[in-house]
Amino acid sequence: MTEVITVKFKGRGKQYYFSPDGITVQQGQHVIVDTAKGMEYAEVIEPNHEVPDDKVVQPLRRMIRIATANDDRIVEINLKREQDAMAICRKKIEQHKLDMKLVDAEYSFEGNKIMFFFTSDGRVDFRELVKDLASEFRTRIELRQIGVRDEAKMLGGIGICGRPYCCNAFLNDFHPVSTKMAKVQNMSLNPTKISGACGRLMCCLRYEQEAYEELVKAVPKNGAFVETPAGYGVVSGVNVLRSTVKVRLDGDGDAVIKNYYADEIAVIPGGRPRPGEPLPQLLKDRPKPNHEEPEPEEDPWEIPQILPEENYDENKPQKPAEADGQKKRRNRRSRGGKKPAQQQPNQEKKPEAAKPQPREQSQKPRQQGKPRQKPEQKAKLEQKAKPDKAQPQQPKAEGETQKRRRRPRRRKSSGGDSAPKAE
Repeated sequence: MTEVITVKFKGRGKQYYFSPDGITVQQGQHVIVDTAKGMEYAEVIEPNHEVPDDKVVQPLRRMIRIATANDDRIVEINLKREQDAMAICRKKIEQHKLDMKLVDAEYSFEGNKIMFFFTSDGRVDFRELVKDLASEFRTRIELRQIGVRDEAKMLGGIGICGRPYCCNAFLNDFHPVSTKMAKVQNMSLNPTKISGACGRLMCCLRYEQEAYEELVKAVPKNGAFVETPAGYGVVSGVNVLRSTVKVRLDGDGDAVIKNYYADEIAVIPGGRPRPGEPLPQLLKDRPKPNHEEPEPEEDPWEIPQILPEENYDENKPQKPAEADGQKKRRNRRSRGGKKPAQQQPNQEKKPEAAKPQPREQSQKPRQQGKPRQKPEQKAKLEQKAKPDKAQPQQPKAEGETQKRRRRPRRRKSSGGDSAPKAE
């Protein structure tokens, strides 16, 4: 076992082991380490710990010291220089008309070297560009061509899953990813859905590939001829994660499709037999599987519930007593009804006095389309309707008929004013 610390440069995904050289560090601290490029500024991802010897690449580089305030100031100065170097290098690339895309610039911690990263579809002759940059910055210049995956790793961003790119967050190396992995996982082969920001297949397709390969072995393929408890049929759909299949049963008439677990059916070797050959019975001696879900165990730390009332029904949702009354009022308001008046406690509601205006309005629609009758004609009609009376009713003046319509008796019972005098 070897004691090491794990560090990361510039917050990128790849991590490296360094020897602590007897110094104890904490997670999140910044340290100065010795690399092949010279002294570099790094962040501690994992403090002092031991790893097997076969995971350490010898010779193991050592940590020089814990970063000081002066080291932090130097790093801030280098970050500002990198932005200026990027702007100058882009202008030089346009002047030389080179087919290359500048991705990033990196100053060494000691400031004696600048490294530019770029992408390009082919090889680029940048010898003249290096001379111009060396005369501009008066230091060592290095240009390095990288791939599109390395570009996404350097720049970072948010993926379609809503999380930072895996390559920028924690992946140390890029592993090969193929379209076969998407097929095994029953994913859409649409390039826009299985490709990352770099334009290549997403690295996360590899994460669950081994689990899917094990699950696929226990599930029959699409189109396999199988025996089910209900008869023979052909597999028309497979759910790998649930280990269930859809079987289209043989028979005349409409197609019958049923769902089964993978261990409830048996695949006929060799497929469907020829006409006249007997169908093998593979489920005859097989024990019936049990797919009942186990009952959840009682939690000893669960808070006990308060005892319910006598008329309480668990299956029926309980509502407060005032809910029905409130619901009726809301429905009455929604239908355009009048808002009920609020009554004071221990106070009876007095009936309102009958108003003549609503009655006259109610009689108007009935009289539409009919000629207005004279008082003499109205008296004759009333006399014909009531022949048993001894004296026929005398015609009344217009003022008296109006007085009869107002119904003074209702006003007296309601406690209103006395009846108005006839004009």
